[in-house]
Amino acid sequence: MAAIKILVCGATGFIGRNIAESLANDNHYEVIGTCWSRDGFNHPRIRFVRVDLTDPRQVNKIIKDVDVVVQAAATTSGAGDIINKPYIHVTDNAVMNSHILRAAFEHKTKHLIFFSCTIMYPSSEAPLLESDFNENTEINPRYYGAAWTKVYIEKMCEFFSRISESKFTVLRHSNIYGPHDKFDLERSHVFGATVTKVMTASGGNMMVWGNGEEERDLLYIDDLVTAVQAALNRQLAPFGLYNIGSGKAVSVKTLVEKIIRASGRTLTIEYDLSMPTIKTGLCVDCGKAATELGWRPTVTLDEGIARTVEWYRRHVSSTQSMKKTNTA
Repeated sequence: MAAIKILVCGATGFIGRNIAESLANDNHYEVIGTCWSRDGFNHPRIRFVRVDLTDPRQVNKIIKDVDVVVQAAATTSGAGDIINKPYIHVTDNAVMNSHILRAAFEHKTKHLIFFSCTIMYPSSEAPLLESDFNENTEINPRYYGAAWTKVYIEKMCEFFSRISESKFTVLRHSNIYGPHDKFDLERSHVFGATVTKVMTASGGNMMVWGNGEEERDLLYIDDLVTAVQAALNRQLAPFGLYNIGSGKAVSVKTLVEKIIRASGRTLTIEYDLSMPTIKTGLCVDCGKAATELGWRPTVTLDEGIARTVEWYRRHVSSTQSMKKTNTA
C-alpha cells in the first residue's frame, strides 16, 4: 500500500516541526515540509521544499500531488506586536490560507487540518464550548484583527467542506508550549518568554510584564500532535471544529512560580505594570474532541514544564554557551 503523502506547511516553525517529526515516524506517511525564511532541518524522512505560501502559483504546485495538508504556517509573534503592530497577524495569514484552501479544493485533497486558536473567545471563569463564540461575541479590542482573520479562515474551511468531498478540520487550540517553541523575547508568547527570563535571569531577580493575574489555558505540544493524529484517523464529518486545550486556566503568576521551581533556581519575581499585557482569563471545554475524536490531553502542566525546561537546557542553553565560547 502506497504511503499517504502529507504536506506540513510551516514545518520549520514550533507547531509545524513537532507535527512533521511525529508524522515522519509513522511509515504510513510520506512527509513533505514547507520552509521559507528558515532552512529545513535535517531529518531522514522529511523532504523540504522552499515555498512562498502567499504566491498562488507556488501553492498550487506544492499541493497538487499530496493527499493531506496540515496547515501550520503563520505569521506569529508575541504580545508586544499584538498591541503595537496588530496588522502583521492579519494580511499575510489571510492571503496564504485563502490560496492554500483553494488549491486543496481544486486538487481534491483528501483532508486539510487548520490550526486556529482561542483568541476569539471572551474572558470566562468557566470552560468555553465551541458554540460560545458567535457573530455577536465581543472580541477583545487588542485581538480584533487576528481573531476575525482566524474566524474567516474557519468559515472558509466549512465553506469548502460543503462543496467538495474533502474533509476539513479546524483545531481551536489554546496556548501551546514545549520543545522548539520560540524562546527569544521579541517573538515569544508568555510561556517561551517566561522560560527564557527564568533561565537567563541574573542578580536573583526576574521581570514579568503586567501583574501576573492573566489566566491562560496551556497545552503541551505532544497533546496537540495527538489531536492531529486523532482528526486524521477518526473524524467522520466533512467539517470538524474542535477546542483543543487542557481545560484548565492557570495564572501567569502561578506559571512563573512553577517554571522557577522546575529550573531549580532561586529568583524574586518583579512585576512591570508599564509593559504591554492583555488582561484575560480563559480555558476551553474539549468535550466535543473527546466524544468525536477520542482525544484527551495527557500531559500535566508540571510534567510539561519539566520536559520543556530540560529541553531548553540541552538545546538552547548549550547553543548559547557554544556561541560565547566561539566568540571569546
